Amino acid sequence: MTSDKQRQPVPCEFMPDDYFARLEPHSIFGNDKPLEIDLGCGDGSFTIAMAQHHPDRNFLAVERLLGRVKKVCRKAQQHGLDNCKVLRLESTYVIEWLFPENSIDRLHLLCPDPWPKARHHKNRLIQQGFLASLFKALKPGGEFCFKTDHPEYFEWTLEEMETFQKFDKLDWPEDAFYYPKTDFQIQWEAEGKVVERARYRKPE
Repeated sequence: MTSDKQRQPVPCEFMPDDYFARLEPHSIFGNDKPLEIDLGCGDGSFTIAMAQHHPDRNFLAVERLLGRVKKVCRKAQQHGLDNCKVLRLESTYVIEWLFPENSIDRLHLLCPDPWPKARHHKNRLIQQGFLASLFKALKPGGEFCFKTDHPEYFEWTLEEMETFQKFDKLDWPEDAFYYPKTDFQIQWEAEGKVVERARYRKPE
């Protein structure tokens, strides 16, 4: 993280004072509103729409590519969103090492890299170690929302969640609650692809 520490954050970007210390949500937004995280936010369209729709909640977009971080920050600034910030960091590190126990209200993982080749499956984010960290970081009653256009990765995720056993699987009908589509999802559905979704809750 040396290169990030040497530069100034752009507006709406959050840069921790210490990347090796647990991060209390209050230190990000200066309040105790419920915290939602968009892990691997891409162009930020989902995060921005959610932050606009839920001004009573805080949204942290996580993205490792600086160009995307700047783009999402510009969108948040243009819309005057004080409940939306962007963190430039690897997704795995954020969940496994940065957030303390019982600190996240909802985590969104939308269309992550499926790593389709068998020899690359070890690189997939959804693994038992990640799920253990996610379970610890979520508050009791906190939710994990997952979407993918890759059928095999969807089945992989269902199997990993079943093996982990600690989450409760929830129904997720299309009209259950406000949940905007990402630009990627809109594009893929226009191409005839099916985007699968799964929703889980940490028991209270």
